[in-house]
Amino acid sequence: MSLGNLSLKSLEVESFHTRFSAWTPFKNQSLNRQDCLWMPKCTRFGWFLPYAPTRNEYGAWKQHYIACVSSLDWLTPREAAAVYGTLNEPKTEDEELQERQREKCLRKTIWEKIALRKKELFKARPPWLTGTRCSRSLKCTSLPGGPQLWRDRTGFCEALERQFLRASLDALPQRSNISGSHSYLSLLKKSHPELGRTDDSSSCESPLHVILISSRIPAYEMVLDSVKAGVVAVLYEPRGVTFEGLLHLLGRALQGRKAQGLGIFSSGNSREIDLLQGYKICIKNLLWPEVRDFWEKLGSCVTTEEEGGHVDLFVPLGASETGIEVLSLLSQLTGTSFSAPAGVATGSYQHILSDWLGPHRDGTPLSNYFIESKLQAWSSFTEFLEDTLKSVRKKLSPLFQNLQESIGGRMIGQFMFDTLGMDSILNNQGVAQALADGLMELSKEGSDKPLEFLSYFLLKKSSKKNEDFEGDYVLTERGLKETQDPLMKERSSIEDNSQDTKSSPRQSNLNMEALTTLERRLQMDSVEKRTRVVKELVQSERRYVQTLGIVRDVYARPLRAALSSNRAILSAANIHIIFSDTLHILNLNREFLDNLRDRLQEWSPAHCVGEIFIKFGSQLNVYTNFFNNYPVVLKTIEKCREMAPAFRAFLKRHDRTIVTKMLSLPELLLYPSRRFEEYIHLLYALRLHTPAGHVDRGNLTTAIEQIKKYKDYIDQIKENFKMREQLSDIQTLIWGCPTLSEANRYLIRIQDVVQLQCCEEKTEFYLRLYEQTQDLSLFLFSDVLLVTSRSTSHTPFEKTCKTTYRFSASVALPRVLIEDIPDSRYIKNAFVLRGLKRDWICATESPDDKFLWLSVLQHAIRSSMK
Repeated sequence: MSLGNLSLKSLEVESFHTRFSAWTPFKNQSLNRQDCLWMPKCTRFGWFLPYAPTRNEYGAWKQHYIACVSSLDWLTPREAAAVYGTLNEPKTEDEELQERQREKCLRKTIWEKIALRKKELFKARPPWLTGTRCSRSLKCTSLPGGPQLWRDRTGFCEALERQFLRASLDALPQRSNISGSHSYLSLLKKSHPELGRTDDSSSCESPLHVILISSRIPAYEMVLDSVKAGVVAVLYEPRGVTFEGLLHLLGRALQGRKAQGLGIFSSGNSREIDLLQGYKICIKNLLWPEVRDFWEKLGSCVTTEEEGGHVDLFVPLGASETGIEVLSLLSQLTGTSFSAPAGVATGSYQHILSDWLGPHRDGTPLSNYFIESKLQAWSSFTEFLEDTLKSVRKKLSPLFQNLQESIGGRMIGQFMFDTLGMDSILNNQGVAQALADGLMELSKEGSDKPLEFLSYFLLKKSSKKNEDFEGDYVLTERGLKETQDPLMKERSSIEDNSQDTKSSPRQSNLNMEALTTLERRLQMDSVEKRTRVVKELVQSERRYVQTLGIVRDVYARPLRAALSSNRAILSAANIHIIFSDTLHILNLNREFLDNLRDRLQEWSPAHCVGEIFIKFGSQLNVYTNFFNNYPVVLKTIEKCREMAPAFRAFLKRHDRTIVTKMLSLPELLLYPSRRFEEYIHLLYALRLHTPAGHVDRGNLTTAIEQIKKYKDYIDQIKENFKMREQLSDIQTLIWGCPTLSEANRYLIRIQDVVQLQCCEEKTEFYLRLYEQTQDLSLFLFSDVLLVTSRSTSHTPFEKTCKTTYRFSASVALPRVLIEDIPDSRYIKNAFVLRGLKRDWICATESPDDKFLWLSVLQHAIRSSMK
């Protein structure tokens, strides 16, 4: 095809023909280098060449355009605010509220205009095109031709401009995004959304639901396997990812679409969300620039509230005033509906099975994201499964090293479900409970025909269950809207009637009386909820005291009796070391339980519980002795088990029996450390349902601060112990590794890379050739980067392989420099790590790994400098 065949009227560029009609045919020239196309683009921005190109010089204006674009220094409003401090200046409460309302209205207006624009484009689309802005119509690299594009001059010019723009972006060097600066490619994608769009048909698909699952959840593989088909699950490691990396993972899962439901399944409590390491999202840090920016970007990934978009947090924020305030502030920041569990249930992750705050048009959060039977099985046995899964991960991880983590996690989760038979366990629990109730009734009645009595009892219980099921079914047929908050609906209807009948004094008096009656009913409802929380407190405390009583009755008393009868199993010193602190805790909590039980027996709305907690909190030195001696207690048990055969036989007779609730002695000693989280959860729920003028409210606040302070002390002890164990394991794993045990040092992330060597450094960067020298594993700690060489050896007749790590170098993080290597034809996903004495040219498997690793590494370097 020659230039003589082109229509000058359609191109509207006269200089195109005059400049190139006398030269060689078009097939020997590159159209995207012509000056007549790039000169207007440059002059429009005021970018002029410092010289006049000669007649035989091509591409001068294009190279000038690329050089000017790549040197742009552009800041987003958030980045400009971080530099100049203009966006987040302290404002009054009214100004802050007005700004949020304006942002919400502006966001809603933009979404409506975008939706209207899409509809107009769809109606105005020519019949011979797949879309006015669809990139699939431009598959060739040459000038788009054919009768379809030539009929419409506008469509041709748009297609031609997009084709040149893509060619320029391919030639544009990729700038590093490590320091947070935005490359010109990302800016172009913001200005031209069609460049990053893959398919316009995604808006016609079914509602999309995405769930973010933290790997810090116990037995997270089983949670991953419980996700329903069609729901996109994103597994992330809180310790090795930043806010930027988490948004990157979410964007990759969404693929340009918006989710109708976005769930976040992470650890936390009723006041904060343990989202990432170092960022426990709470009311104190929610307005920090980086945290606020994260939630605003997260909210933009969800459809509008009118379209049913919502974010579900699987953290019990609805069980405390602080948590409800967090939900409210998140809704104001993002303009999206947030929901969270509101139930009061002690136990590991039992809150997700309770009631939820917030409207749900498309079903409950559990039914939206998970298979409920599997999730119930996980929540029932989560504390016991975590220890089992540690060994399972260690055995199966070599087989899954070439697969993605989500696939490997699902396979491990399904393996655990199949092995342990969770569904049958749940079904058998109901049968076992019914048989236990029947045997209790049989022992009370003392019937001569036990089998007939038991069969009659089970038949009667079964018929009663069926009646309850039918009643529940009829209730659900009425719909969620009719059964949700009847008191509040009645109040709104009374207020509507009072507004409609203002002219009638009689009717107004009746409405005022009805409102007064309704206020009493609301107060009674609050009193009922408060009573329910107190009952849960007493019941959970009774179970806790019974568990500690097992240690005394099953283990301590028989051992002391054997010692007194001159048939000693353990010495008096070992018995004292193992059981003395636990028995002191038992005596303290028995007194605490007696006080709670006495208060519940004479319970009334005016009674208080906070003073009992304050008295209990002043005696926590007993628990301090227990936690200080806890490692010594466990080591003493193991030593006595090895050295004393009689004690080994004694533990074998009593461990994991019905009397000990199928638990061993070390497992029973775990309960004191877990009880304080339940105390805080129940205290927050109790204060939530306590009126502002109640006498007990001040005592509850004091008790919460007291127990919370001690809970932080326990968490610090746990964290220090885990860090020491982790550093010890890594030091054992790496050959020739120096001593890693340092104060405040912890592992952040491990990244596998390949080390490269540049063959010719004098050539241009896009023509440089690299060769792989060895495999490396980078261990990123809070203050140092550890570089190790990695080698893999295979075992004969086995698929599994053994990985060996050998120490190479260690560099303090403040001395590490990062240099990005743009992708070229010969290298992908590469970067340079520069130390004081050595440099490493590294490359990751995928661009996602490179992005996440550099993001975490840059964040760790900044933190170490602080």
